[in-house]
Amino acid sequence: MASHRKPRPTGTRVAGIRTPALATAALTSVALLSQTADATPSDDGRPSLEEVEKKVDDLYRQAGSATEKYNAAKEKTAKQRKRVDRLLDDVAQRTQKLNEAREELGSFASAQYRTGAAIPETATFLLADSPQDYFDQNQLMSRLTGRQKDAVDDYVTQQSETMKKRREATESLETLTESQKDLKTAKATVQKKLATARELLSELTAEEKARLAAIEKKKQQEAARKAAELAKQQEAAERERQEREREEAARRESGAGSGTGTDTGTGTTEPSAPDASYGTKAEKALAFARAQIGKPYVWGATGPGSYDCSGLTQAAWKAADVSLPRTTYDQVNAGTTVPVSQAQPGDLIFFYDDLSHVGLYIGNGMMIHAPKPGAYVREESIYYDGEGSIHSVVRPA
Repeated sequence: MASHRKPRPTGTRVAGIRTPALATAALTSVALLSQTADATPSDDGRPSLEEVEKKVDDLYRQAGSATEKYNAAKEKTAKQRKRVDRLLDDVAQRTQKLNEAREELGSFASAQYRTGAAIPETATFLLADSPQDYFDQNQLMSRLTGRQKDAVDDYVTQQSETMKKRREATESLETLTESQKDLKTAKATVQKKLATARELLSELTAEEKARLAAIEKKKQQEAARKAAELAKQQEAAERERQEREREEAARRESGAGSGTGTDTGTGTTEPSAPDASYGTKAEKALAFARAQIGKPYVWGATGPGSYDCSGLTQAAWKAADVSLPRTTYDQVNAGTTVPVSQAQPGDLIFFYDDLSHVGLYIGNGMMIHAPKPGAYVREESIYYDGEGSIHSVVRPA
């Protein structure tokens, strides 16, 4: 979603997915704790500026999580509505065929009436709740012609299929109703969280808002510093990789010239760099994302005028002819997980344990993302909410 903070659990995640949060938590809280006046409740019982900031950040993060639930419910509702429409169309078509089969049987009944043959059985059949049971019990089939038997068989088949489709349509309608309830609940949750956040911010004085802006600026400066550090680490790792490739090429050339091969492998393997095709697609995705910078964040939006976080990443990769799922919960499984230190332009950066936010990595520790309500699509450090907020990095398949 956007600029949200919550208490971070200690510990680490493997493969660079989660890094220790203690140091970062200390760094990001220095600016807050140093504002002793802000951290102390006022005499009138109002919450401190620190408490307001934390509450607002938590509300935005919770709204982001609710937004992804809304997106999932919206997608499910749309799919279920299509299924219901398809089933209802099928029921209508089968009902038409059933009526045609009934009319054909009616023509046989009229003919039999004119000749005086099998009138009671046919009339009873047309009124029977279960034609097949009627045939089994009364052995009417033995007195029908071949064409009449075919008509009866067709009627029984059409009735059975029509009843089956009607049951399926009824069940799908019930599921659709539940999906619509989930959608309504998720929407109400988002709106409530955002309304509470706006109310808290509206109660701040001009001086408090200025101090809050100063705190946010310090956080951004720290995030930029961390991004620069990551950029240097990635540059050093790339130079080392290129040097290893040159040495390996030289060894292969030397071995080929002498007729003896050498293998100085250490037995360890490193994740390979993405292939050229990925780079080409990533460039298209990033070009699209850059063109969206300045457009507003709107929860549940997928463009073209506004986006939420997962709506932006989905649209960006769609521009590269790669289909991503709608929600962060599904996008995180739509590729290969890599360590943060090996993130490449185009990779998806996911945040928080509940996967409530995602951005598009552009290199040098920076990303393009749709942050939160009231903000716009922008470039920002992947450490915008602290190192501990990063959940994982995924390279789309």
